[in-house]
Amino acid sequence: MAINTQVKADHNAPAITQILANYISSHPSKGWDDSVEHEAHRTFLNWLGCAIGAATHESVDAALHAIQELDPTQQASILGRKEKVDMCSAALINGISSHTFDFDDTHLKTIIHPAGPVASAILALSEKTKSSGREMIDALVIGIDVACRIGNCMYPDHYDRGWHITGSTGTVGAAAACSRLLKLDKEKTAMAIGIAASQPVGMREQFGTMTKPFHPGGAASAGLRSALLAKHGFTASAKALEAPRGMIQTISTKCDWSEITDELGQRFEISFNAYKPFACGIVIHPSIDACAQLKAKGVKPEDVQKIELRVHSLVLELTGKKTPADGLQAKFSVYHGCAAGLMYGKAGEEEFLDHVVTDPKLIELRDKVNATVDDSIHEASADVTAFLKNGEQVHIFVKHAIGSLENPMTDKNLEEKFHNLSDPIVSKETADQLIKLCWDLAKQDNMSKICQVAQGK
Repeated sequence: MAINTQVKADHNAPAITQILANYISSHPSKGWDDSVEHEAHRTFLNWLGCAIGAATHESVDAALHAIQELDPTQQASILGRKEKVDMCSAALINGISSHTFDFDDTHLKTIIHPAGPVASAILALSEKTKSSGREMIDALVIGIDVACRIGNCMYPDHYDRGWHITGSTGTVGAAAACSRLLKLDKEKTAMAIGIAASQPVGMREQFGTMTKPFHPGGAASAGLRSALLAKHGFTASAKALEAPRGMIQTISTKCDWSEITDELGQRFEISFNAYKPFACGIVIHPSIDACAQLKAKGVKPEDVQKIELRVHSLVLELTGKKTPADGLQAKFSVYHGCAAGLMYGKAGEEEFLDHVVTDPKLIELRDKVNATVDDSIHEASADVTAFLKNGEQVHIFVKHAIGSLENPMTDKNLEEKFHNLSDPIVSKETADQLIKLCWDLAKQDNMSKICQVAQGK
């Protein structure tokens, strides 16, 4: 006997698809204040450094080899590499590389990494269309706004169901940004949104594998393809987002439409973007910060008997891997994060290399970390106590980790991070040139130059 498990649908939802299409196609260029404009430049700089930094990772090699079997037209650049491929493939691969280190931007309210899908799509498109930096920034702000507003509408139910929200919302955000860059009218923009709404990508089961960074790459590629299809007259439902059997009501029981419509065009979600000082899941950051502070206080790994860590339940749900086997898995291990923070005082990409993760000394320290759930502690905080062999106890409580909105990375911090990621790939001199181009992005006549420099040419 069939069981009816259908959730009661909302048949009176506002016309979200049309509202967003109108916003995307008609919002004025630079229609925001200087703080939003500056945040867009920070977002692009951080994203570009992350993408270049992972350019030679085995996941990028594998993806590129697969794409080259299709004999793609050389339309757009692969960041940090000499190869060029078609636009959609470039969006895919640059999206993969930008998220491979799990070092990219985070919209903290939803845990969306918005630049991966959006910037990867519009950079590939802008190189082909020779769009200006001003057009690129406009598309970036609006595309991220669309992705994160949809995320706000569905979070946390959608995420709790197992969706990787970066990929699912990123597909629509990328389509929105590409529609803006292509100057599609309201009707065709609505079609691009509708096409993208049938392609949400990403399951949380894939965390710790190469497929996790595939999600923003796949979203970037699908969003770009959706805009190109709409440009040439391909059609979709005009209410693909909000309909009872549309995207949002299909993949989430929480549908807070006001999260999409309230202050649309006045409040921009890119303003709530944060940037990672540590190359791992965002919920580990407070614990790493606390352990790095233990090191700064003079606590040495060899003097530690045990480390008691108290965190919100979400931290262990997402990053509770006790025995990670490699760097990708370690990015979802709060135990490794604590050990790296105390041993090295930092947790950049080097601290998540495979040989570091399997270092017997680090494993010995990692095994001394005991994590317990305390939901009175906010998910963005951590309480850490080091019990030393001499009987002393050293306690650190981190309310807001470095990189949070309350304790943000400075522009100088972002430049240092960019150098750490990019210098080994394209040289320090090239990285210096790219940093200047990123800060001057809105002034660029077209995006081809930055793409050429980012290839190391």
